[in-house]
Amino acid sequence: MSGFVEKPEPIQVPGLVHLHTGKVRELYRNEAGDLVMVASDRISAYDWVLPTEIPDKGRVLTRLSLWWFEQLADLAPNHVLSTELPAGAPADWEGRALVCKSLRMVPVECVARGYLTGSGLAEYDETRTVCGLALPEGLVDGSELPAPIFTPATKAEVGEHDENVSYEEVARQVGADTAAALRQATLAVYSRARDISRERGIVLADTKFEFGFDGDDLVLADEVLTPDSSRFWPADRWQPGRAQPSYDKQFVRDWLTSAESGWDRRSEQPPPPLPQQVVDATRAKYVEAYELLTGQSWS
Repeated sequence: MSGFVEKPEPIQVPGLVHLHTGKVRELYRNEAGDLVMVASDRISAYDWVLPTEIPDKGRVLTRLSLWWFEQLADLAPNHVLSTELPAGAPADWEGRALVCKSLRMVPVECVARGYLTGSGLAEYDETRTVCGLALPEGLVDGSELPAPIFTPATKAEVGEHDENVSYEEVARQVGADTAAALRQATLAVYSRARDISRERGIVLADTKFEFGFDGDDLVLADEVLTPDSSRFWPADRWQPGRAQPSYDKQFVRDWLTSAESGWDRRSEQPPPPLPQQVVDATRAKYVEAYELLTGQSWS
């Protein structure tokens, strides 16, 4: 089993139709046909959406995505139309709601990797490939790759794993021209973001993007380059050959797999609530990532 420990009831807002509850976001459609994305403070781990929220997390993700969209505007148009709060929306939506273009979404998670870790490392250890791409011998956890690679994945439902697929499978699913456009855009955006992050003392190990079409134009959608969608490592502590410290929900993962939590991730039991110290440490990491990347104070 996996999914929501406690699935929330969506807030009803006059003039908005609720479309979907995701791991982190609620999706609505307004009367003009635009989408309204609301980033909650929910957090997920090991395919579960946990019962404990991380204060300010949704606002951090939203504000950081908006900052990145500005840095990337010359490389890829994005879906944001407005940050104005929809009429009748609750005050808590301030800073976490975006009005966005309704796009024809491409059903592919567009993953770029500049460093070897995670599921890429697991595949490499078995086959010396990632998503069918051959890599050199001798790489270890945290190794920088000779060049960034495009390693797409299928988009999974809440509670299920994304699955890595080959570029050829993407081309079969969406067409050769679209696959080529996705690869080009993904690697261009990753390379820009990697360089910006590096200037700020952060290694952008890998990240995932979602794209959709606005007519014939490929548009960057959803969140972008946040600690939820990316692996950010402190550059001064990067050391290949071990797991890297990171700006993300590692505190949550570590506690869930500790004896203190009493939870067995292989069981069918949902995970327990998080203790306050884990909540506080996780919030601090999200805020720290925002401040380091943008150069702006969160408060």
